[in-house]
Amino acid sequence: MLTSLTDLCFSPIQATETKSLPKSMNETNHSRVTEFVLLGLSSSRELQPFLFLIFSLFYLAILLGNFLIILTVTSDSRLHTPMYFLLANLSFIDVCVASFATPKMIADSLVERKTISFDACLAQIFFVHLFTGSEMVLLVSMAYDRYVAICKPLHYMTIMSRRVCVVLVLISWFVGFIHTTSQLAFTVNLPFCGPNKVDSFFCDLPLVTKLACTDTYVVSLLIVADSGFLSLSSFLLLVVSYTVILVTVRNRSSASMAKARSTLTAHITVVTLFFGPCIFIYVWPFSSYSVDKVLAVFYTIFTPILNPVIYTLRNKEVKAAMSKLKSRYLKPGQVSVVIRNALS
Repeated sequence: MLTSLTDLCFSPIQATETKSLPKSMNETNHSRVTEFVLLGLSSSRELQPFLFLIFSLFYLAILLGNFLIILTVTSDSRLHTPMYFLLANLSFIDVCVASFATPKMIADSLVERKTISFDACLAQIFFVHLFTGSEMVLLVSMAYDRYVAICKPLHYMTIMSRRVCVVLVLISWFVGFIHTTSQLAFTVNLPFCGPNKVDSFFCDLPLVTKLACTDTYVVSLLIVADSGFLSLSSFLLLVVSYTVILVTVRNRSSASMAKARSTLTAHITVVTLFFGPCIFIYVWPFSSYSVDKVLAVFYTIFTPILNPVIYTLRNKEVKAAMSKLKSRYLKPGQVSVVIRNALS
């Protein structure tokens, strides 16, 4: 009888303590999830060798194409102008955008279980927003450069001095750093204690916050607001800039304006290819995760490989500089001599 009364008196307290225990554990044990599982692009084992081959070739092309542009711009004095200085920096950022996740994706295509540590996952989130945020601002700087060159040609070299170009590049990296720091602040303190499967080939912020053991509705809104503001504001600035430039070009008919139209076409193509997927993923709220994976491949792999093609095939000056570079370093027999010297 005494035992029964004791049970009745203390069972509510025990129930309350038992009920509150998991909550306390969830609040204090933030390191329960030590790794995430990346589901990748496809779960089909038959497709993995094909994905390994195709993305290895793409990544190699990204490195060769963008580093070739950097080498061409730095080695040819005729390309030491603001436009090509910004283009070389764009190529460098494209290499960074392609390198933060693509090598791991290629390596993961050879293994069955694709895992990434918690710290490496946060590092991927940091770098993807650093590089893409910097590229957005750099594309705005390139649009400003074209605006000054076409609308104020007599003052171009004064306005777009070497110092101004360096400042524009530094601003792009600074904005990217501020953007990614604010994004990471939303994630680093979230409790992860349960599911750890990320439905992508790298850790993307919306997918990772979805796995937190807490209500992330407000955090998701802040992420969308942050990324959406940077993406949409940069895109609107680009639209306004290119609209003014196109109106100016249309009212003039000369050989220089024909060249300007060709350059503008390349710039607008790059902007569309880069901003389209980013805005769709981070601003459009109704996209499915399968569509997001395809778009993520587009802006992390396809855009960096298309930029060198767009800027070289449509630019006679760059093609001429590359031909000069080829004739200087790849003379008949030059390659075999270099290989023999390297092996000797």
